[in-house]
Amino acid sequence: MRRMHLMYHGIHDDASSQGHFDPVYSVSPKRFAQHLDWISEQERPERFHITFDDGDISNVTTALPLLVDHGLLARGVRVTFFITGGFIDRPGMLRRADVRTLAEAGMHIGAHGMSHGFLEDMDLESLRCELRDSKATLEDIIHHEVDAMALPGGRGGAREFEEALACGYRDLYGSRPGPDDGHTQAGWRNRVAVTRQLDETKFAALANWNGSAARWARLRHGALALPKRVLGNARYQRLRAVLT
Repeated sequence: MRRMHLMYHGIHDDASSQGHFDPVYSVSPKRFAQHLDWISEQERPERFHITFDDGDISNVTTALPLLVDHGLLARGVRVTFFITGGFIDRPGMLRRADVRTLAEAGMHIGAHGMSHGFLEDMDLESLRCELRDSKATLEDIIHHEVDAMALPGGRGGAREFEEALACGYRDLYGSRPGPDDGHTQAGWRNRVAVTRQLDETKFAALANWNGSAARWARLRHGALALPKRVLGNARYQRLRAVLT
């Protein structure tokens, strides 16, 4: 079975919604419900893994009720919230009690660093602190092992992977789009970003990993790899912010 990991961030109607609205990654509640409807209608919904990055407050106020209403966990759909440890209790972000609420509802909790800094830009000691402290912070809240991590910005390679394994993580999620298949290194997970402008037809094609939507996602990922390497993460992010 080719499992498809879908990456969301916040669920917002618009900039006036509670939390941190992002014009690229904030999916509307109506559109998110449509995605859940589509997954529910599939013959094997358990091949989809719904993930959220960062820890926006809308994860518990908006996404959680919709997930519960659709009953996807009972049908084998995995849901993971990758939470940035240092963002907890900040305005617009999840509080400690919210993280517990998600865990008690049957959602998996994963790490997303402490500072949301790019791990591959850190020296070895800073990297180890990010991995260790984010894991420990979340485990202290939910009293359960945290064994998965999503790389902030999807940035990381062999060093980050080996250090994460040494820290006790078993799965590391990057940003290479596509399903998990025989070509995916054990422990590395591909993910497909779900964006605000993705309509129902394109979402279905992307989730099934076929058609032009899948080809474009892979081509875009490859095309962006060069400027990231040439400019470096910090300069690339500044350029991306200007162009968004």
